[in-house]
Amino acid sequence: MKKGTLLNSMLSSVISRLGHTDSLVIGDAGLPIPAAVERIDLALTHGVPSFLQVFDTVTDEMQVEKAVIAAEIKEKNPLLHQLLIERLTELEQRQKNQITLQYISHEALKTLSHSSHAVVRSGECTPYANVILYSGVVF
Repeated sequence: MKKGTLLNSMLSSVISRLGHTDSLVIGDAGLPIPAAVERIDLALTHGVPSFLQVFDTVTDEMQVEKAVIAAEIKEKNPLLHQLLIERLTELEQRQKNQITLQYISHEALKTLSHSSHAVVRSGECTPYANVILYSGVVF
């Protein structure tokens, strides 16, 4: 049995296959997932698992160099935005690197998701709870 934090075999496999600058989307329950992109559906019910639970577990396994967030989160979901920024700051400290943060429109984020290796669907049911994480290198 795998000893690490991440037990989901599909998610673990996708993260292990990411190369430098490859991307992975963590989305809320309502984010449309392009047909050509791998779907890892973790949603069980409203709020389970939460966006932040999925984010924390993914970033325990994934080296992140860039994060892309919909600009609308600042106004429409300010608490989650604040918590996500705090998590990204903590992640920078753990990884000992700087994570570039980019804000784009929600429509542009949905378009960018088409080029991601996978979209991980959480059970989050709050607006704009989505992020695109770009893989860094550990050396």
